[in-house]
Amino acid sequence: MFNFTKYSKVYYLISGALIIASIGCLAVFGLKFGIEFTGGSNMEVNFTAQRPNNEEISKSLSQFNLGEIVLQPVGSNALILKFKGVDEATHQSILANINALSPAQEKSFQYIGPSVGQELKNKTIIAIILALASITLYITLVFRKVSRPVSSWKYGITSLVALFHDILIPLGLFALLGHFYNVEVTIPIIAALLTILGFSVHDTIVIFDRIRENIVKKSSASFNETVNASLNETVGRSVSTVLTTLFVMISIFFFGGESLKYFSLALIVGIVSGVYSSIFIAGPLLVSWHNYSEKRNAR
Repeated sequence: MFNFTKYSKVYYLISGALIIASIGCLAVFGLKFGIEFTGGSNMEVNFTAQRPNNEEISKSLSQFNLGEIVLQPVGSNALILKFKGVDEATHQSILANINALSPAQEKSFQYIGPSVGQELKNKTIIAIILALASITLYITLVFRKVSRPVSSWKYGITSLVALFHDILIPLGLFALLGHFYNVEVTIPIIAALLTILGFSVHDTIVIFDRIRENIVKKSSASFNETVNASLNETVGRSVSTVLTTLFVMISIFFFGGESLKYFSLALIVGIVSGVYSSIFIAGPLLVSWHNYSEKRNAR
């Protein structure tokens, strides 16, 4: 039987380094939000002949004063253009200039005003906060009858720490990608982050539930021994679940197209971070907290 809690300080150092690095990236670079949150225009065109290069397109559209133009090639002939909000007349002129370079068909055009984008950003933040608070409250209530040797509210706080760990690491990665590769945080990525919360907390609850069962079954064992036994009993299930999910996500990343590439990347990073925190952070953190309380009470 592997002793998971023996190396808890190593796990904390690894997670601490990743969290500090993620917070540093967020503080220095920030997140590059898509037009859904900042407002602007999103146009997707499909070229029937050879697609012009990005420099040619940017030069052709420079007369319209569109601000920073983000060009994202899709496949071999399609292109997504993102720029500041424009009226319909300017939209048609932009399309005409693109067609002058190479014949193209417009697949979609979307305009989002800045006030709508800001409202959506605020609602997204509220949704994530409510999700975190609800999950913490749920775990606290579910484990309310487990009062020994660790209080039920400590299960809730520990799960919250693990969830912050699982959200901060993907956000730090996207801060880096946004700064160096202009990768934007879009609605699908927010959906991926909320999915990560659900995936991670489900894995943590399975482990906590096994700890609760073993506290009753192995009443003579120490809390450290109970947690280790519970982790050994559930680690196989956790790893097999995450591997089968990762196979699908990796396939989507490489073969799912540009629109799903970063959605799947967020899930890959978040799911790996989630299974790590469930096994190596949540359980050992309960033991560390219990040991600290025991030492403090013994003084």
